[in-house]
Amino acid sequence: MIISHTHKYLFVELPRTASTAISYELRELYDGRPILRKHATYRDFLKIATPEQRQYFVFSSIRNPLDDAVSLYFKYRSNHKSKFTDPSKLQKRKRLADYVARIKFRFIHEGEVEFATYFKRFYTIPYNNWSDMAHRDFDFVIRFENLQADFARALQLIGVEPKRPLPVVNRTSGKGRDYQSYYTPEITPRAKRVFGPYMKQWGYTFPPEWGDTSVPWRHQAEFEFYNMFRGIYWRYLRARI
Repeated sequence: MIISHTHKYLFVELPRTASTAISYELRELYDGRPILRKHATYRDFLKIATPEQRQYFVFSSIRNPLDDAVSLYFKYRSNHKSKFTDPSKLQKRKRLADYVARIKFRFIHEGEVEFATYFKRFYTIPYNNWSDMAHRDFDFVIRFENLQADFARALQLIGVEPKRPLPVVNRTSGKGRDYQSYYTPEITPRAKRVFGPYMKQWGYTFPPEWGDTSVPWRHQAEFEFYNMFRGIYWRYLRARI
């Protein structure tokens, strides 16, 4: 999470949405400084914010979940930054989410599985992330798919002129071809069920060749059902376990 008291903004970092690159740039060129932990939520900020700070311009970023799932798979496959094998990093990563990540890492590496197999194993319920807690109420949300233009627009809304194009950092290695190509006909029905409600919520669309991509009421109901439990975890448990 990055804050600037000079320009009166707050940037909330959501994983795998170019948040690392944006945070570096805000600190380097736009008077930003870290506050709380990297992936703290806006709810965390409100607990310590002054009345004036609660009026700051708040922005964050999101990403098409089809792309995000492929990117995450390749972070496991490439052992991104040695997160899953470096003893010093493993010692620090002891939360529930870290334990789940290690299960996925071992699944991929022990079986040398491709994306489709990984997807079928771990994407079984409707997708969502903790952007659900507050992102829709933020002043601006950067789309990963329109990163450069949206970042420049965010700066303009804050009241500063962009000083350069946003540099690329923390790139996922091994991904290669377009993310849509990893979705084989075998798994596209599952992808529509899992990602449909989230994509509808944020205005994302499936590839037209996937046919009917409307969200049936039962998939939307399933999405809302799981969100009740996710909300409890994100708000009260995520930082503790």
